[in-house]
Amino acid sequence: MTRDPVRVGCLGMGWWSDVLADAVTRSGRLQIVSCFTRSEEKRRAFAAKYGCEAASCYDAMLADRRVEAIINTTPNNAHLETTRAAAAAGKHVFLDKPIANTIADARALTSACRAAGTVLALGYQRRRETHFRWVRERIDAGAFGRLVNAEANISRDRLGTVDLTSWRYSAEGMPGGVMLQIGIHYTDVLEYLMGPVAAVTGRLAQLVLPGDNPDVASLVLEHENGALATLNASYASASEHYVMNIYGKEASAFYDLQQGLRFVRRGTPGVQPVACQPIDTIAGELEEFASAVRGAGEPEMDGERSTRSLAVVLAGIRSAREGRTVRVDDVLEERC
Repeated sequence: MTRDPVRVGCLGMGWWSDVLADAVTRSGRLQIVSCFTRSEEKRRAFAAKYGCEAASCYDAMLADRRVEAIINTTPNNAHLETTRAAAAAGKHVFLDKPIANTIADARALTSACRAAGTVLALGYQRRRETHFRWVRERIDAGAFGRLVNAEANISRDRLGTVDLTSWRYSAEGMPGGVMLQIGIHYTDVLEYLMGPVAAVTGRLAQLVLPGDNPDVASLVLEHENGALATLNASYASASEHYVMNIYGKEASAFYDLQQGLRFVRRGTPGVQPVACQPIDTIAGELEEFASAVRGAGEPEMDGERSTRSLAVVLAGIRSAREGRTVRVDDVLEERC
């Protein structure tokens, strides 16, 4: 198997495009050869920063034989059109989460990549963090016994930094607001650790930020194994904070941003700190994508898994709007 870097074109020049491009540079397993966004100023600046060519249009990038894959950070509602075009041109796609704003779009772009035989990978780097990998290994080994409950929080301070001209902060571009934009990371981690979610009860609020989108959200997740989990997401808090506590019949694990990971077993006094060395999760998911492009393995988060991840959040959004618990399968069965 060749180890030549996978040559990529970067589509979309927002702040996250630079985060991914920096990870490409750190990795060495991929090489940026082209970039495009509608703003000529932005694409020229990106090309100068990363030493690549600024394509004149997306079609030109897709026609470039050097480009093997697209790193796509376009707005959610452009994912279908841009990914389907890439697949038709035989280009593999690394797509930032969420996969789309609707299940119909998610399914359509997944089908397009499958039909073309191209790799589709989604960026869900949080599940790759070493503390969550450590917990998952212990769960798989039976150390937790039956999983019964979890509680999570993902909060950031966006007061004074929100850009109301950005699609990321509009109800049209990011329906569900904070829950779809960052809460989806922790609904994913909860499914990764606790198992698939069967139903969701949600509440949304707009308390601090201007605009038309929720900046606070809470979900109760009913997992298929019977366990219950709660998730709070906020853009209205005074600081950045992350919590993920997993409770099992025989053991529990507690993680937060400030104190790291701790572990406790039934009948054992005290809590054991667990040292987890951080890893480059974003470079790691890109390297996994590069391996899949080269025919070695497949992405951990592909189109099907990411569609289900989207459905969990959409179930919570609908629950908040309709005042009832919503089953994830009902969302997945929709045609629009």
